[in-house]
Amino acid sequence: MSSYNVTILGAGAWGSVLATLAEQVGHSVQVWSRRGELGLAEAIAQADVIVSAVSMKGVVELAGRVRSLSIPSHTILVSATKGLDPESRRTPAQIWQMTFPEHPVVVLSGPNLSQEIEQGLPTATVVASIDPVAAAQVQGIFACDRFRVYTNADPLGTELGGTLKNVIAIAAGVCDGLNLGTNAKSALVTRSLAEVIRIGTQLGAQPETFFGLSGLGDLLATCSSALSRNYRVGYGLAQGKSLEQMLQEIQGTAEGVSTTNVLIDLAERQGILVPVSWQVYQLLNQKISPQQAVEALMERDLKSEIHSIAPSD
Repeated sequence: MSSYNVTILGAGAWGSVLATLAEQVGHSVQVWSRRGELGLAEAIAQADVIVSAVSMKGVVELAGRVRSLSIPSHTILVSATKGLDPESRRTPAQIWQMTFPEHPVVVLSGPNLSQEIEQGLPTATVVASIDPVAAAQVQGIFACDRFRVYTNADPLGTELGGTLKNVIAIAAGVCDGLNLGTNAKSALVTRSLAEVIRIGTQLGAQPETFFGLSGLGDLLATCSSALSRNYRVGYGLAQGKSLEQMLQEIQGTAEGVSTTNVLIDLAERQGILVPVSWQVYQLLNQKISPQQAVEALMERDLKSEIHSIAPSD
């Protein structure tokens, strides 16, 4: 197997895990962060693959900085960020692709709780791109005995699955925080999956992608683990804590908070019905209580299950 020069942009938990995986496979890895000693120009100068693992709020600026510097013509860009840009409502990979139209962009997403991977526990993920050669190359860079990597030709669906599930994870945390039981949580996750598919297909993604690792897989992992920051936010809100208090407690970024606000704006512009996400939005913006959010969902008009994935249903 060939050895590649891999640069990870972002030294947080996820970026550090990806760096460790690539190193263990045998690649030369550099990790850049804003607080580190390594300069950005030096970090990317010889990179075969650049992986962006910064938070959503830093993507636009970082993409612009990288663009202003020189990177090899063959460099593959990998987006490992989950979120939506508040200004453009674009995904991270869309931002990278617009900034670097001449370079292949690959999305990496799946049920990948970084703390479990750090402990050596096995998982799987998806690398998706419209460029199958680039996807296969990234697949080979990260695949190992504890990190199984699949390829996919639907980068938008792969990315939206990982992004939208953060909103649902907040709702799942509320459900558990209120002790509503297994039945209620199962119903919530199932109906939320239908909502995610409705949003994704309206935006141009393939519906089958959301039944894979980056959709249902990531949804199940994030909605059932206290390792998820978004889940913990919802759980804390159900316990009567404020959003500000929860964001301080988790000591990290809960991307679902920002994503919820952008998603509601996007859904209103596109005319997409998002009942679960709407209640999360109301809760995060202190317009309703957790109990009122549950009541609002239970009191919605009765309808057929099968036809409720349509964009305006």
